[in-house]
Amino acid sequence: MNWNQLLSDKRGKDQKKSNLEGTRSAFEQDYDRVIFSHPFRRLQDKTQVHPLPENDFVHTRLTHSLEVSSVGRSLGKKVGKAILERNSELAKNFDLHDFGGIVAAASLAHDIGNPPFGHSGEDAISEFFSSGQGMRYKSLVNDLEWTDLTNFEGNAQGFRILNKDRYQGLRLTHATLAAFSKYPRQSIIEKCDPNRRSQKKYGFFQSERHIFASIAETVGLIPFEDYSWSRHPLAFLVEAADDICYNLIDLEDGCRLGLVTYEEAIELFSDILRDRFKPDKLKLIDSKNEQISTLRAIAIGILADECTQLFLDNESALMNGKFDTAFTDLIPSSGVLNQIVRLSIDKIYRSTGVLETEIAGFEVLPGLLDIFTNAVIKKYVEDDANSRDKSALRLMPSEVLTELDQMDKKPYHLLMNTVDFVSGLTDRHAISLFRKIKGISLPNG
Repeated sequence: MNWNQLLSDKRGKDQKKSNLEGTRSAFEQDYDRVIFSHPFRRLQDKTQVHPLPENDFVHTRLTHSLEVSSVGRSLGKKVGKAILERNSELAKNFDLHDFGGIVAAASLAHDIGNPPFGHSGEDAISEFFSSGQGMRYKSLVNDLEWTDLTNFEGNAQGFRILNKDRYQGLRLTHATLAAFSKYPRQSIIEKCDPNRRSQKKYGFFQSERHIFASIAETVGLIPFEDYSWSRHPLAFLVEAADDICYNLIDLEDGCRLGLVTYEEAIELFSDILRDRFKPDKLKLIDSKNEQISTLRAIAIGILADECTQLFLDNESALMNGKFDTAFTDLIPSSGVLNQIVRLSIDKIYRSTGVLETEIAGFEVLPGLLDIFTNAVIKKYVEDDANSRDKSALRLMPSEVLTELDQMDKKPYHLLMNTVDFVSGLTDRHAISLFRKIKGISLPNG
């Protein structure tokens, strides 16, 4: 791979180069396009860890995405500055802000495909098809399409959203889309290497496989077997920014909610800060919450520096596709991060409030999918929609119905568009719609 290709500012299916403005680069435009998009706005009411939080401090997917983007921009600029110093020819066409802009935009969009109720929402959608009422559709699709449905993946859904014709205002550059794609493979590959981080999950559905192949060719990703590729090197920075934020900020949230003790949090943060931990100075800050926030901010800076150094030390291996491990597994602070993960699983992710809402998600999402997939298949495939099905279809947004009317009547595409609708709902909208459909609550009741 080479940086001139990897930093491609081409957009869309026609692969035309971006229209550059005097004040914004193509990659800064990418950032702005994501932040003003409707799918991104919905993240304000989607679960990060603590569902439907009453505490306004606790993070949602939107605040998490903004923070990941901020860390990602810093990582991109740090790496970009050093790479440009190593490559004077590259510096004639690009600057450190291009690197920062790509990572920032890709990081901002990294959770845009996540369904309601966090990762349990992914499981609920998958199980609807694999073991629930959705099993009745298996005979209507091929094996690869069925794997897409029975193993719903938020990363692939995000790539789908970023490339849907409905969202004409997005059309991100190929560099940003490639950096966004942490798992550049389809849902089934024969030779999945467990040692390659990029093959841990999949990153695009069958409906977008040709789009991804075109992007991969444009930016010069290394092709492997079975519709899989090497990662874009900057995708490692997107992943690192996400890992840094959810590890440290979930710990901070857990401490503020009383799930993790102040002493436990201080000890873990101090292990990252090492000789930069100054307990006497910390005591000068009156609020314990602000003490934790201060330590978290310093810790993020330290982890960002460690990830930057790891990238630069392994640039050659990253560029030839030989390096394929999460940065936070290799940096000097990896041991502390593993301790934070174990503590978070034990005390935060398995807390009563989190588990209760996750269980609710396993009722809400399959319930909605059952109603809407049945109505869609009955109308567009079987031409046998009854009054209940027609009423359900009227509850779908007009733009969704327009897409359904205009597309081919292949069951896979019809089911995927229905999943788009349900997975795109916010937590509260999903619960409200489910209650009304089930008669648990009535409009104006």
